[in-house]
Amino acid sequence: MSSTTTRLDRFISQHSPFSISDARLLIAQKRILLDGKLAESTQQRVTKFTHVVIDEQCLQDTKPVYIALHKPKGVVSATKDERHPTVMSLIQHPLKDDLHIAGRLDFNTTGLLLLTNDGEWSRRISLPETKLAKTYEVTLSKPISSDAIDVFREGIYFSFENITTLPAELEILTETTARVTLVEGKYHQIKRMFGFLQNEVLALHRTSIGNITLDGLSVGQSRLLTIS
Repeated sequence: MSSTTTRLDRFISQHSPFSISDARLLIAQKRILLDGKLAESTQQRVTKFTHVVIDEQCLQDTKPVYIALHKPKGVVSATKDERHPTVMSLIQHPLKDDLHIAGRLDFNTTGLLLLTNDGEWSRRISLPETKLAKTYEVTLSKPISSDAIDVFREGIYFSFENITTLPAELEILTETTARVTLVEGKYHQIKRMFGFLQNEVLALHRTSIGNITLDGLSVGQSRLLTIS
C-alpha cells in the first residue's frame, strides 16, 4: 500500500539487462522515455505509475485504478478472509489483485467503499490532517433528542483514549434516523458517539467520502472513478 519511488538508474538495473552505470549512456543516447518524454537524468524518480520505455520496449505501464463500491451488509472489508466473503469478490477488474481498501467499513455497515492500487491517494484520504468529510445515514433504537445536535457539534470526550472528537454535523431525519457528517474516523466512532447518548445504532450506511458518492450504485455494484 505504501507509495515508493525509485531512482531511474536503479529502476533500469532492476527491470532490464542494463546496469546502473549503463543508465547515463542510455540517457545520452536518448534511448529512454519516461511518460513519453526523453529521460534527462539518472536521478529522475520512477513511481509505480511511470510509463518507462527503453529502445521501444516497455518496462512498466501500470495504470492507477480507483473504484467506488456499494458494500453490502455481511461482507468483510478485506482482501482475504477465511470465514466470510470479502469485497474483492464483488470486483471485476484485471488489476483487482493489486487493489487495497481506502477506509474500511465494519462487517454490518453498508455503503460507499473505495478501492485503489494508488497508495499515495489512499493515504491522503485516510490522514486525519486531510479532514475529508464522510457522511453516514444512521438508524437508532430510540428517538433522537434535538440536544444531540449540539453534543455532536461540540465534540464528545472519550476517557479511555483521552480524546475529544472533532465537531460533527448531525441532521435529524426522522424520529429514529439521522445523517452524520464527520471529518475523522476513529474506531466505531459513530456508534460510540450515540452510545454516549445511550442510543444504540441499529444500522449504519456511508453515503459519501468527500465529493465521491454512491451515485446510484445498487448494492454490490461498483464503478471506476476518474481522479484529477
